[in-house]
Amino acid sequence: MSPFLITRTLPEDATDAALRTDVLKGLTSTPKTLPPKWFYDAHGSELFEKITELPEYYPTRAEREILIDRAGDIAAATGARTLVELGSGSSEKTRHLIDALTGLHTYVPVDVSESALTQAGEALVQERPGLDVHALIADFTAGMELPDTPGPRLVAFLGGTIGNLLPVERAAFLASVRALLSPGDALLLGTDLVKDERVLVEAYDDAAGVTAAFNKNVLTVIDRELGADFDPDVFEHVARWDADHEWIEMRLRSRTAHTVKVPALDLAVDFAAGEEMRTEVSAKFREEGVRAELSAAGLDLAHWWTDGEGRFALSLSVAR
Repeated sequence: MSPFLITRTLPEDATDAALRTDVLKGLTSTPKTLPPKWFYDAHGSELFEKITELPEYYPTRAEREILIDRAGDIAAATGARTLVELGSGSSEKTRHLIDALTGLHTYVPVDVSESALTQAGEALVQERPGLDVHALIADFTAGMELPDTPGPRLVAFLGGTIGNLLPVERAAFLASVRALLSPGDALLLGTDLVKDERVLVEAYDDAAGVTAAFNKNVLTVIDRELGADFDPDVFEHVARWDADHEWIEMRLRSRTAHTVKVPALDLAVDFAAGEEMRTEVSAKFREEGVRAELSAAGLDLAHWWTDGEGRFALSLSVAR
């Protein structure tokens, strides 16, 4: 095998088709919604990198702290020879795991962005000549197959991204991950934890307005890709804690009554003054809830690690 391979399992036009489907469904629903994955064009990714550096946004720092402190424990517990990372992006924080997994043979980063995979993969094989990298251009929420690589396998899903899935979506996702694993293989899962409401809301509504710009970027993406005439200035950013569901909701609130046209979908959408459109759910978790959801998918929670302030957790579960 070449030290770096990249395999496309996602059709070239899949992103455009998925965007059209999501926008049509979301803008014709009551209430209106848009999925958070459409924040992340090049500009949106830059904005998110800025968010991770904000004083209010603790999850990235907290998770990195756990990875640095516990990478050796994770390696010892799994003995993984294959590391699969879902939503790998730049693969930056995964390097702590790669360095700790002394018997690692293959790293399989999975992402929808070919450019991100290529950049990260080529850098890794230069830095670590003994490591094989087999990147997959794939949508891990739609089901996927992994390349034939040596076990045991460790699948990593970091960043608290699982919180963007609704409960029924989380159950389906965890079941699909379990289907990729053999008994004894493991899942390393990042989950943001329930905490003080003020801390949570400030993390999604920072004083500098970076998250507000990130939220509105979804409108810019739809304008560019589907010829829509959203005016981001007509919407204001809203972040709200839902105590019943224990999740943060990000929304865009229309300042005025107006109509948005989306020519690519032959669609006209009316917004009332004050109407809110949900753009993200970010669920927060408790250990007992994570344990139950993993167990329902056929995964047994073996280790639970948090940062020093108990804000974020990495859990290691084993496929039974």
